[in-house]
Amino acid sequence: MTEPGMERFECAPGLRLQAHERVVEIQHDHIIRRLDRVEEMMERLEKRLWLTVYGIVAMILGEALQSVLVAVP
Repeated sequence: MTEPGMERFECAPGLRLQAHERVVEIQHDHIIRRLDRVEEMMERLEKRLWLTVYGIVAMILGEALQSVLVAVP
C-alpha cells in the first residue's frame, strides 16, 4: 500500500513485464481469431465436398437408371 502523498514508483523491468504480457495477450487473441476463421473455412469446404460427393452419386445413379430404362422395353 502506498502512503498518502507518496506516488507509486514503477521500475523499468516491471514496465517491460507489463508490456510483454500485453503483447502476449494480443498475440493470443489474434491466434484465436485466426483459428476460428480456419474452422469456418473448413466447415464450408466440408459442405462443398459433401455436395460434390452427393452430386456425383446422383449422376451415377441417374445414368444407371437411364441405362436400365433403355434396356427394358
